[in-house]
Amino acid sequence: MLAYFDCFSGISGDMTLGALIALGVQVDWLKDNLHSMPLDRFDLSVTDIARNGISAKSVSVHLVDESESRNYSQIKSLIEQSPFSDNVKVNSLEIFKRIARAESRIHNTPLSKVHFHELGGVDALVDIVGAVLCLEYLDITDVISSHLPMGTGFTVCRHGKIPLPAPATVQILKGVPVYGKDIPFELLTPTGAAIIAVLASSFGPVPKMQIIDTGYGAGRRDLEAQPNLLRVMKGTREKEYDKDEVIVVETSIDDMNPEIFGFLIDRLFEDGALDVLLMPVFMKKNRPGTMVKALCEKHNLQTIIGRILSETTSTGVRHYEVKRAKLERKTVTIKTSLGNVQAKVITHPDGTERIAPEYEACKKIALEKNIPVRIVYDTVMAELSPGTIP
Repeated sequence: MLAYFDCFSGISGDMTLGALIALGVQVDWLKDNLHSMPLDRFDLSVTDIARNGISAKSVSVHLVDESESRNYSQIKSLIEQSPFSDNVKVNSLEIFKRIARAESRIHNTPLSKVHFHELGGVDALVDIVGAVLCLEYLDITDVISSHLPMGTGFTVCRHGKIPLPAPATVQILKGVPVYGKDIPFELLTPTGAAIIAVLASSFGPVPKMQIIDTGYGAGRRDLEAQPNLLRVMKGTREKEYDKDEVIVVETSIDDMNPEIFGFLIDRLFEDGALDVLLMPVFMKKNRPGTMVKALCEKHNLQTIIGRILSETTSTGVRHYEVKRAKLERKTVTIKTSLGNVQAKVITHPDGTERIAPEYEACKKIALEKNIPVRIVYDTVMAELSPGTIP
């Protein structure tokens, strides 16, 4: 399952939780899982609100002791000892590590000693581990994000007045595509930036996908310029096929001995043609003729043209580029009672596979053993029991 994060107003930890809860994550389930870390000094509340007429979820983390903080080593130990899946542990730790490295770089502090004061300790754990748990709950295995907007101005933290985006946020976003917006507020929090920087496999426009549902998470501030929302689209990715461009070379012939066509096809394949076909056509004066079509790569164009013009009675050819979409395929060797046979394994759009023995390999065995080529085909297919495709 795919999730596209449309961060038109930025991203924060609570906006991420809100959007994922709006997509169907049960709040009680999320609380129970977070408390199992154990993490008992918090509560989670979710409110339905509207921003510019768009319904969204607003998430608040209520802390019993807001002064509590943890260093990176303590957080790492807490997550590693949790009952979560390896995927949740690995991704959560990687997000915290991204933040810790940024803080370490900015404040010149050893990684293990970095304290999550500004992130609130427990608040950061709820946002980060909660986001990864929500993605697993929704069966989302692939995350893609839009480019990230950066606000302007200044904010005040425990170190004093600092520019926006915060220095740690800028460091976290190293290698991530961003752009500036003339909005004098923080659009990207360190937590939100780290979540998307680690979880997103790529950044760009909405990919080819079929949307199943959409969830909106609300930010704390009500922006005048635009709705302060994070939109997450859940769906399935449209199948991408292998694509390339090749050349079609064609001509129509009505005055040549038909015995020559077989020889021509063999020579064209020897020249590197990808495919050759003959089509019956009616030509000038209603004379029956044959259209020769050869498919080739660009670097073989002149060779193919030369072969057709030298081997046939044609006085000219047409050629033009075409686009191809191809199913994924791989070449394998199958062990059979008749010997090793090369074959193609073809993957269909739904993920199922079929196997097709190579004609030349079957022909070679048929000639060596003096048996019909259809027997070779039948033997290969019969000996391929379910689940044995290499």
